[in-house]
Amino acid sequence: MSRRRGFLGVILVSIQILLAAAVALGIALGGYWYFGPYRGFATETFVEIEHGMSSRQIADQLTHQGVIRSSWAFMAVRLLHPRAPLQAGEYRFGSAQTPWQVFDEIRRGEIFYEDFTVPEGSNMFDIASLLDQSDLVRGNAFLKAAARPDIIRDLDPQAPSLEGYLFPSTYRLTHRTTADQLCRLMTNEFRKQWALLHPPPETDLHQTVAIASLVEKESAAPDERPVIASVFLNRLKLHMSLQCDPTTVYAALLENRYKGVIHKSDLASENPYNTYAHAGLPPGPIANPGAQSLKAALSPATTDYLYFVAKPGGVGSHVFSATLTEHDKAVLEYRKNAR
Repeated sequence: MSRRRGFLGVILVSIQILLAAAVALGIALGGYWYFGPYRGFATETFVEIEHGMSSRQIADQLTHQGVIRSSWAFMAVRLLHPRAPLQAGEYRFGSAQTPWQVFDEIRRGEIFYEDFTVPEGSNMFDIASLLDQSDLVRGNAFLKAAARPDIIRDLDPQAPSLEGYLFPSTYRLTHRTTADQLCRLMTNEFRKQWALLHPPPETDLHQTVAIASLVEKESAAPDERPVIASVFLNRLKLHMSLQCDPTTVYAALLENRYKGVIHKSDLASENPYNTYAHAGLPPGPIANPGAQSLKAALSPATTDYLYFVAKPGGVGSHVFSATLTEHDKAVLEYRKNAR
């Protein structure tokens, strides 16, 4: 009997051990199922956490987007860190993560954004094209927003659009950024940069920005910009046509007919932006100038120059002339070397 009882005892102990192991394994598997790395989306997903969302709402959002398997697991982590701030913003998830890792990412505020850079001299059509190459604001939506000058009217009541005031810089955008928000970011940056230039109170902002845009499109050499600004101002004083090639390009862009080169028809266009056909400044800026071109328009050089042409060899600088005779010689020299 004692042997049989001993044998049964061993069996019972073994069964208990097996049951305990099974329970432990079940707990481990359950824990891993809830708290292990998880990815319930294809390649990547974006989660927007808005200000004022509760922990439960965040957990439900993460579960719905496939970032975590169960909102319960996220709330369990939350119980261990009840005072940790969860920061609002857009978050990008591209790989399997544990609830702890997801929680920690939101706690640290690792908000997703993309850098969007607008080069100096870009016009709103250039900016729209750059946006279409990204996964951000749509180019057409941006052009519609940029065509409405309301947010800059307090500075420039004459502005026909936001052109000239979409300051070239690098902006941090998310997938939730709208065209209107981007325009406001860019015009706010213009306001900031304009104030840093300390313009005199009597400054004609509309004229200054328009001239700065012409300067920006005509030269990339910082030391030449005040001289080029002086040429345009000298011509304006004499009521001469500015005859600025970039304005004919802009006129063609507005009419959706620019093909990459200037044609005779462009020079003869009656579009008000064409400074070959119309004396004076165009109705508004033709591009978005940077700080150096704005500064050049505010403080132009003192010259008697009325003309300029690119120097031979494509070095980026210009030959300036005070008379048409001098200018014709410079143009002839340019064409001779261009061949």
